[in-house]
Amino acid sequence: MSNMNFSNLNLEPKILQSIDALGFEEPSQIQAESIPVILEGHDVIGQAQTGTGKTLAFGAPMLSKIDHNSNHISTLILTPTRELAIQVNDELSKLVKFSKIRLMPIYGGQPIDRQIRSLKKGIDVVVGTPGRIIDHIRRHTIDLSKIQFLIMDEADEMLDMGFIDDIESIIKNTNPNRQTLLFSATMPNQIKKLASKYMSKDTKYIKIEKNTLTVEKIKQYYYEIKHKDRFESLCRILDVDEPSSAIIFCKTKRGVDELVESMQARGYNVEGMHGDMNQNQRMNTLRKFKDGSLEFLIATDVAARGIDVENVSHVINYDLPQDTEYYVHRIGRTGRANKEGIAYSLVTPREYILLKQIEKYTKSKIKRKEVPTVDDIFEAKYKHIAEKIKTTLSENNFKNFIPIATELDEEYNLVDVAAALMKIVFDNEISFDYKENSINKNIDEEIRLFLSIGRMDNITPRKLIKFITETSSVEAHEIGDIDILNKFTFINVSESIASIILKKTNGKKFQGRRVSVEVAKSKKSKNR
Repeated sequence: MSNMNFSNLNLEPKILQSIDALGFEEPSQIQAESIPVILEGHDVIGQAQTGTGKTLAFGAPMLSKIDHNSNHISTLILTPTRELAIQVNDELSKLVKFSKIRLMPIYGGQPIDRQIRSLKKGIDVVVGTPGRIIDHIRRHTIDLSKIQFLIMDEADEMLDMGFIDDIESIIKNTNPNRQTLLFSATMPNQIKKLASKYMSKDTKYIKIEKNTLTVEKIKQYYYEIKHKDRFESLCRILDVDEPSSAIIFCKTKRGVDELVESMQARGYNVEGMHGDMNQNQRMNTLRKFKDGSLEFLIATDVAARGIDVENVSHVINYDLPQDTEYYVHRIGRTGRANKEGIAYSLVTPREYILLKQIEKYTKSKIKRKEVPTVDDIFEAKYKHIAEKIKTTLSENNFKNFIPIATELDEEYNLVDVAAALMKIVFDNEISFDYKENSINKNIDEEIRLFLSIGRMDNITPRKLIKFITETSSVEAHEIGDIDILNKFTFINVSESIASIILKKTNGKKFQGRRVSVEVAKSKKSKNR
C-alpha cells in the first residue's frame, strides 16, 4: 500500500477537489505509481489486476492535462465491451464534477444518429468500443487527428475478443504526437508487439505484483441487495447474527460519517474511524473497541491499518473496496489466532462483476445468502431472549420481582404476562422499523442453465461468453459461474437473464453445431 495522499501528486485542483469529494483517502498502488509518470508526459504500460483502481490511475492525470477549451476531441479511451465503456465513463464523470470537461460513451446498441448529434456539439473525452469507433471513422463523424491521449483499457481482453485489426486501424487515424496509455491485467506477446509498434521508445512499464493471500479460515458470504435497501439490509443482518464484535468497512470518509450517524440514531453502540480524525480520537475509539465497550467499529481501509483486535467475529463490507487487494486486508481482521471468522459483503447487481473479480483474485468462493426476513429476525431474537430467561432462572436472582409477578397473576394469565415482557425485550432489541417481511422480493433468484456443448467442442469461458452475448442481448457481466465439462456446460444467471438466454440462444449454432439450452435439473446438475 502507498502512504501518500492524492494532494501530493500534482493533479489539477478541480480534479483533486472531485477526488476529495468522493472521500478517497489515498491512492492505490497503481494510482500512486502511474499518475506522476503520466503527468510527466510519458507513454505508459500499466499491468495490474482488474479492480485495482486503473480508471482513476489514467483518468485523473489525463483529465488534469487535456485542453477542454478546444473544439476537438482530446482523448479517446478504448474498452472491450459496452458495459466497461459505461463503467469507465461513469467513473470519469465523478472526476469532472467541478470542471466543464465533456464526456461521452460510444458503443454498439445505441442509435448512431444520436451519437453523431452529440459529437457535433463538442466532446472532450470519448469512451468507446472498437467496433463502434470504427463505424464513426468510416462515416467521418469522428475526428481523432488532434487527440492528446489514446488510452486502451483492458487491452488483453480487447485482443482476446479479436479487435486487433480494429485497434490498429483506429490508431492509424489518431494524432501521431499523442500520449498513449495501455492498461492490462496480463501482458501477452500481442500486446508487446502492439506497444513496440505504436508507443514511444521510452515508454514506462509499471507492474503491480499480486500478493499471496490467506483466507481459508474465513467464511465468506455476500448479500445481493438494492442500493436503496443497503442500510436496512445491514440492520437486518445485525439483528439476526447479533455479532459480539464487528468491523464494518465503508469506501469513503463521508460514508463512514453517514453510517455512524444512521446507526447511532437507531441505538447501535458504534463509532467510526477515518483519516480526518486526529490520532487521539482514533486511539480512543480503538481502545473502546478492544476492551469491548464498543460493539461496532466503522472504518475506511486506511484507518483500519494496523488494527489487531482479537475476537472480531464479523467483518462486513458495507461498500466493496476500491481495490481488490483491500478486500483481503479487510476480511483478515477476523479469523485471528486460528479462530474462524465471518465476512459479509453487500452487493448490488451492478457490483456483481466486481464480486467475481474479488473471487478470482482471492481464489475463493463467496457464497450467496438471502437478506433476513422479519420472520428470521423474530426467530433469532426469540432464541436469544429464551436463552436469557433460562440463564436468569438458573441463576435464581429474580426474587425481588416475584411480588410484582404475583400481583399481575391476580389480573392476567401469567403466560400472557411472559409474552408481553418478551415483546418489550424484542421491541427494545430491534433497531429498524421494518415495514415488510422481505426486502428481496424483486431481486431475481439465480438459475442454473444447461448447454449442450463442452470441452469436446473446443469451448472456453471466453468463447462461451462471446457466443451468448452475440446470440442474445445479455451483457458479459450478467453471466455468473461457468462450469465447462467434457460434453456439456452449466452457467448460473439471474431468473430474468435466464429467460432471455432460453429464448434467444437456444437452438443457435456454435461452430456449426446447434446448441440446446435448458434449465438444469437439480439432480442432473449435481451428478454430471
